[in-house]
Amino acid sequence: MHIPTTTLHNGVKMPMIGLGVYKAKEGDEVKQAVKTALEVGYRSIDTATVYENESGVGEAVRESGIPREDIFITTKVWNDDQGYEETLEAFEKSLKKLQMDYVDLYLIHWPIRGKYVDTYRALEKLYEEGKVRAIGVSNFHKHHLELLLPNCKVKPMVNQVELHPMLAQFELRNFCQGEQIQMEAWSPLMRGGEVFQHPIIQAIATKYEKTPAQVILRWDIQSGVVTIP
Repeated sequence: MHIPTTTLHNGVKMPMIGLGVYKAKEGDEVKQAVKTALEVGYRSIDTATVYENESGVGEAVRESGIPREDIFITTKVWNDDQGYEETLEAFEKSLKKLQMDYVDLYLIHWPIRGKYVDTYRALEKLYEEGKVRAIGVSNFHKHHLELLLPNCKVKPMVNQVELHPMLAQFELRNFCQGEQIQMEAWSPLMRGGEVFQHPIIQAIATKYEKTPAQVILRWDIQSGVVTIP
């Protein structure tokens, strides 16, 4: 399976499709999910502190036999750990659980008022120290970015948000494109259901003999949006 990549504004290449392990239980469940994904060609895994499965992700990557540098690992700092020093400590805990020397992308999971600017300063320090290859944010709206951008030295490389045909985020996408911030979609398939039944998506799926999920993921990629179904 060939997965295209996008180049972030700092030159780091990121796969356009990755595996999100939200709700995958720590232990055998998440390990098997990650191993299977890597076996079929995935090279990007998205986890987070709050998912409580970073250890399993790290074990699966090591046991896969695939060189670490060929796999793109994302994790995120949770709300309770935000703040400059707190974030630095949280990152070291994540790194220890993953049993890795670095992560490819470190994100602020949610914009906590009064904290996310200081939290982002910690991400910048980690980036400058080479502990992360790219930094970014998640669930940030335009006004959050408008506050952050004048107060940062390193512009976010990624903004990961809920994005799918029923929530296309056109204004935010245009803003991020202008700032060279890569958009990334979580829950791109809305966990099935409503979006799969949309008449336009069903019509396209029928015309091209594809599933609704394939149509939606193709829409993401053609729109330049990284997706983690």
